[in-house]
Amino acid sequence: MKILLSELSLRTLSQDIAKVMGSRPFECVSFEDAVASGRRDFDVAFVSRDVTGLSTKHELAPSLKACYEVLEESPNLRWVHIHSAGADRDVYVRLRAKGVQVATSSGANAEVVAQTALAGLLALSRKFPELVYAMHSKKWAPLLGSQLPPDLSGQTALLVGWGPIAQRVAQFLSLLGLRLKVVRQKAQTGTLAKFGNDSSQPEMLTFENLDHALPSTDWVILMCPLTDTTRGLINARRLSLLPPGAGLVNVSRGEVVVEKDLIEALQNGSLGSAYLDVFEHEPLSPTSPLWNLPNVILTPHSAGFSAGNELRVSHMFLDNLASWAFE
Repeated sequence: MKILLSELSLRTLSQDIAKVMGSRPFECVSFEDAVASGRRDFDVAFVSRDVTGLSTKHELAPSLKACYEVLEESPNLRWVHIHSAGADRDVYVRLRAKGVQVATSSGANAEVVAQTALAGLLALSRKFPELVYAMHSKKWAPLLGSQLPPDLSGQTALLVGWGPIAQRVAQFLSLLGLRLKVVRQKAQTGTLAKFGNDSSQPEMLTFENLDHALPSTDWVILMCPLTDTTRGLINARRLSLLPPGAGLVNVSRGEVVVEKDLIEALQNGSLGSAYLDVFEHEPLSPTSPLWNLPNVILTPHSAGFSAGNELRVSHMFLDNLASWAFE
């Protein structure tokens, strides 16, 4: 078996891979060597974070393009493990169309992303963007009178998605006293895990019910994969259904939101605030109005970044390799 991985992963995981493979013959080759030598005889590949680096799915560095070419030009490739939770990059779509299995690292950074989503919501709820804006203007602007933030307890959060991230966010928000609604692909069956007490159990909805849920929603938190159903899900019409002052948190994919509609809603005040970690095109253009809006927090698609991710993703790869290699 020919296993393709980065030079860094080769150095750190070679002994673990040997343990997994046991007596089965295998060879590990780095992406760097494969690009330089022109080899295309790989069966398995591990795309770790250091392979993609600072590239986004919209703008690829030449080194990453070369790595993707190795994947697509390897006729024996049967399985690829990727560091991300989503597999919507074009290269993975093409590989799947050719019959290559693409395994994600869903759940590896779920706790980190959930904490980031919570931090974004808390910062917006306490009007930190406005306070920071005033701070940089050297303006003493206490939150008094009409600027008083409403209490979070008793507000309603609509969680779009119900994967590991959303389930953890639900636990956090339940402890803060928010009412929870969840939009997911299929109607819920069976019993949910308890979130503190019976009254905090999320109300389960399907995407068909989304419009009906929005008028009573204070916070929309997007944690869903990018699919035909979710692409452009939050548009001008749906933003107009939210009550005045509502907030949006997006830690899913930028294409889930129609960005021009979001900007207009933030500018005219129909949407109160937003925390955005993802965008329709990444990196976000320096000319985007989002950079200068005082009711917005932006982060560069880094909600899931944490020092412990590398080890968690590597363990997932090794576990999947053990399963795949001995099927």
